[in-house]
Amino acid sequence: MRVSFWIMVSMALLSFQACTHEKPKPLVPLELAYGAKADANQLNNQGMQAFVAGQMAEAKNLFGQAIQAAPDSGQAHYNYALALNALGQTDQARQEFIEAANLAPGDKVIWDSPALRPFGNPQAPKGAAREHPYGTSRPTIGSGPR
Repeated sequence: MRVSFWIMVSMALLSFQACTHEKPKPLVPLELAYGAKADANQLNNQGMQAFVAGQMAEAKNLFGQAIQAAPDSGQAHYNYALALNALGQTDQARQEFIEAANLAPGDKVIWDSPALRPFGNPQAPKGAAREHPYGTSRPTIGSGPR
């Protein structure tokens, strides 16, 4: 009786833990930053509509035109990279994600993109470099522990 009780309790705890796992947020295009040119905003908005409608080739084309209208917009490069990624052009998408991060340092949404997720937040403090606890020189005769 006690064994079956503990089995049921452990199963309940394990299933509860499985239910609390956060699902990754879907990737959606971004609005251009305040002050972007009107034509770039219009192209970006049309690209966002195409992206949401699942027309990735059209979205890629529109986001590419938005980049030409606003080449210094990290959000435009990010949106273009999303469309490339959705079309399976991952190598070119990675380059665009990196370009977006360079143009918009500290933008959390851009830094959480698929290409940059392994590198984390650029604003996070870097830890001090650690030395090997036993040194890095080769052992010599008589250099062992005493």
